[in-house]
Amino acid sequence: MVLYIIGLGMGTEDDITLRGLNAVKSCVRVYLEAYTSILCVGKEKLEALYGKEVTLASREMVESESDTILDGAKEGNVAMLVVGDPVCATTHTDMMIRARELDIPVEIIHNASVMGAAGSCGLHLYNFGATVSIPYFTEGWRPYSFWEKTAYNRKGGMHTLALLDIKTKEPDFEALARGKKVYLPPRFMSVNVALEQMLEAAEAKGDEEGNYGKDTMCVGMARLGQRDQCIKVGSMEELLKEDFGEPLHCLVVCADDVHELELEAMKHYIVEGSRYA
Repeated sequence: MVLYIIGLGMGTEDDITLRGLNAVKSCVRVYLEAYTSILCVGKEKLEALYGKEVTLASREMVESESDTILDGAKEGNVAMLVVGDPVCATTHTDMMIRARELDIPVEIIHNASVMGAAGSCGLHLYNFGATVSIPYFTEGWRPYSFWEKTAYNRKGGMHTLALLDIKTKEPDFEALARGKKVYLPPRFMSVNVALEQMLEAAEAKGDEEGNYGKDTMCVGMARLGQRDQCIKVGSMEELLKEDFGEPLHCLVVCADDVHELELEAMKHYIVEGSRYA
């Protein structure tokens, strides 16, 4: 029996590959990992296409109760569906390792992800450095690790793709303190919030590393891979004022030296009145 880890792509139920669809149809159980990213359609549309029930797998299920998923793979094929590509999140790597330790064959079926689709803006993918994640700041937790990685990339003349935080099943700790298990409404970080946090980090760190600032060229992107995708180019300060619409959003901090072919490809997306127009 096989554990299939199947990428769904970035848009709708139709973006699964034929190989992925055939694998799903062979499975006795199908799970949808629903916390590292989301599709723009509900699981009902997936079920209609697959002809099978799809179980939503929360972070808690995947990270703490994975034995439930893996035990099923000893009896029949099991699919774990992943938005984007399966190897773009460490969570899925951990599940692959645990499955192989139990002698369960693992088959990965790839698909499009933000890591490649970020090139839609015109920047060349081979000019990107390490990807960073930007988490929501809280009153007592304001990590600036993305600042150091962005500084490292920019020193090497590389662009930085920033993946923005999402909260799909966040516990309400006040309710938990009263003995009730309640979850807060989903939250999806916008380009605007990410820029606010990045500028806060820059102010806190100072400019001794020659890192980004309010005038640095950036690309804000939303709903990549969908028909209504949104791409806007401008300085950090300019993009703070832009409306990117519905989630999911991501952000690229450009290198200081942007290639002339990249600039030519990006012209179409520069915001009106930008210093880069």
